[in-house]
Amino acid sequence: MRIRKNALLLFSKPPIAGLVKTRLTVLKDGIFEPEVASGLYHCMLFDVAEICCDALAQLESRQAASEGIVDEYELIISTTPQKNVEVMQRIFDESGQWPRNISIICDEGASFDEHYNHAFEQVFAMGFDTILSMGADMPALPRAVVVEGFEKLRALCDVPGGGIVISPDQEMGVSIIGWTRETAMSHDGVFYNKDGKTVLPAYIDKAAELGLPALYLPAVVDVDTMGDLFHNITLVQAIEYCAKFDDLSVPWRTAQALRDMGYSDVRVPPNDLHDPREEIDTA
Repeated sequence: MRIRKNALLLFSKPPIAGLVKTRLTVLKDGIFEPEVASGLYHCMLFDVAEICCDALAQLESRQAASEGIVDEYELIISTTPQKNVEVMQRIFDESGQWPRNISIICDEGASFDEHYNHAFEQVFAMGFDTILSMGADMPALPRAVVVEGFEKLRALCDVPGGGIVISPDQEMGVSIIGWTRETAMSHDGVFYNKDGKTVLPAYIDKAAELGLPALYLPAVVDVDTMGDLFHNITLVQAIEYCAKFDDLSVPWRTAQALRDMGYSDVRVPPNDLHDPREEIDTA
C-alpha cells in the first residue's frame, strides 16, 4: 500500500493592524481603522482554516484504498518573515483546539513569485506529492471546491509530466493554484507582471507553453477592496442561511464580525444603465 501525501498550503500574514487588508483601511482607499480590518481578517483566516479542515476530513472519509494508494492530507500555513512563524503559531494555539494539526513554515524571497516558489519547494521537499494553495482572505470559500481541487490533483498524478489546477478570482487573478510533484511549473513572472498581464492568463500561458494540462475549478472570490468586501458580505449571509438546508461549512466568525460591525445589509444606488425596456415592460 502506497501513501500519497497531499498538502493544502495556506498563505497568510498574521492579522496585525497596519500589515493586513490595508486597502480596507483609511491608510489607503478604505473606511476602517487598521485594527478593525485586521480583526476582520483574523476571523477570515480562522474561517478559511476551518473550512479547509472540514474539506480534508471529507476527503479522508470518502477515500477508498482499492487502487493500492492511501491519501493523507495536511494543512500547512506559510507566512513571512521568519519571526511571524512564532506569532502565527501562538495565534492558533491560543484559539483553542483545532480538528487537525496545522504546520507553519516561512516563505522567503525578493518578490511575490519567489515567496510562492520557496513555499512550494519546501513542501515538495517534505515529501508531498500534491499542493493545493490559496490565500486566507476568502470567507466564502466553498468546501466543495477544496475537495474538487484535490480530486483533480489526484487524477493529474496519473498524467505523465503532471498538470495544474486553477480557480480564478473576481479580478482576473487566481484564488487557488496547485500542481503535482512531477509538474515542471513555477510562479516566475506571474505576480505583478511588468507587461500588465494579470495572474490568471499568466498561469494559463505558462501551462500552454509547457504543454501542461490545466483543470478548471469554480471561481472563488477574495477580499482586497471595499467592493470585494461588500460582495463577500452578501455571500457570507447567503451561505449562513443556505446551511440550514444544505451541508455547508459556514464562515461563522466572519458572519458574526460583520454583524458586530453593523454590516447586516448591503444596498447599492439605483441606476438606469440597462438595456431599453420600453417594448418589454407594460403598465
